Amino acid sequence: MNAGKIAQLRDVVSRVADGSHVALGGFAIARNPIAVAHELIRQGKKHLTVSQCIAGMDTDLLVGAGAVRELVYGGGSLDRFGPVHNVNRAIASESIIAKEYSGLAMAMRFTAGSLGLPFIPIRSLMGSDLLDGLLRQRDVMVQDDPFSGERVVLLKPLEPDFCFIHVPLADVDGNTWISGPRWDQEAAMSADHLIVAADRIAAQGYAERHSDTVVIPGCRVEAVVHVPFGAHPTGVHGCYDYDAEHLRFYESQAKDLRLFEKYVSEFILGTREHCEYLELVGGVRLAANLAAEPLCGYSAAFGKGG
Repeated sequence: MNAGKIAQLRDVVSRVADGSHVALGGFAIARNPIAVAHELIRQGKKHLTVSQCIAGMDTDLLVGAGAVRELVYGGGSLDRFGPVHNVNRAIASESIIAKEYSGLAMAMRFTAGSLGLPFIPIRSLMGSDLLDGLLRQRDVMVQDDPFSGERVVLLKPLEPDFCFIHVPLADVDGNTWISGPRWDQEAAMSADHLIVAADRIAAQGYAERHSDTVVIPGCRVEAVVHVPFGAHPTGVHGCYDYDAEHLRFYESQAKDLRLFEKYVSEFILGTREHCEYLELVGGVRLAANLAAEPLCGYSAAFGKGG
């Protein structure tokens, strides 16, 4: 098979300089680029600006590991498993700069970045406490719509240096398919360098037969990394479910800083690459338990007890 844009995770993460602006895909406990977050931590990246529509375990790991200087996001959680303890702790201690938007406002900022717009107007933040904070940070403006005279919020575009997204399927040319919900398409299209981590690599010729379902065209993708179970313990629709047991365990560790540091030492710094991490958390047994049912896209037998 032609290698095309296939690259190693370690190599693409090494391109991220300290202080870079990194956008992440995913949503809470779905399609988090966890393998990417692990590798950023292994390589000791610092002073990052991280932007994300809805933060999940990936961003919580990066903040807790001290990799993040500024967080621009639309809220976040571990869904039913609890809050993002490290993010909340860092905001409370003011150890990071946090700029909090709505998820819609974040998507609009990424959209403006992807289209090369100088700003984009919205109405949805009007009257909210979020707007008051953003005005104090001088990150948004409120002006009159020149056509209707209505007051609108003007958002600056987001133009990340890098965007990492985890997807179920990509081919060697970077063409990307995403089944289930999509929250990160705008972020992906706004970045200077888009890196796709994929559970599966499509066979040659697949894009020609399924060009109508391509979500992100290969011309926008700089590199493709093949990382099976690269979103674990979050889920990937059509591939595997979230790992309720591990998410519950992570939440219990993240709420205490000393336990979180032990978690990072064992599961991230104690493993050289993602396949070693997967062996540590269950290996083949894990894959069998979490595998998605073809018709519903999720596991019908595991992980719904949380």
